[in-house]
Amino acid sequence: QVQLVESGGGLVQPGGSLRVSCEASKVTFSTYYMGWVRQTPGKGLEWVSTINADGGSTYYANSMKGRFTIFRDNAQNTLYLQMNNLQPEDTALYYCAQDTGWGTFASWGQGTQVTVSS
Repeated sequence: QVQLVESGGGLVQPGGSLRVSCEASKVTFSTYYMGWVRQTPGKGLEWVSTINADGGSTYYANSMKGRFTIFRDNAQNTLYLQMNNLQPEDTALYYCAQDTGWGTFASWGQGTQVTVSS
């Protein structure tokens, strides 16, 4: 099972940008589909984005399209989520996880908090 550690969260003003990262412990990271999922007290868990193993294909929830970009560096075993034009409703705990398909995820990290507020 891969160990995942997220970082990069913080407080940002509406309209601002933030990049969160997820470092994986295993070299087999490059063979996994990976995703970001966020959790808010009101909405529960919400899928954000997924990227395939080589980074050539990306998928986004509708509300994130055009604002968020998922990418990965397999040489560094690291997954990223670049978030632009952040809004208060993007406030959440952001998790990275191995996307095992059909809406299921494994090997969750501990999460990194993103707060969007003026």
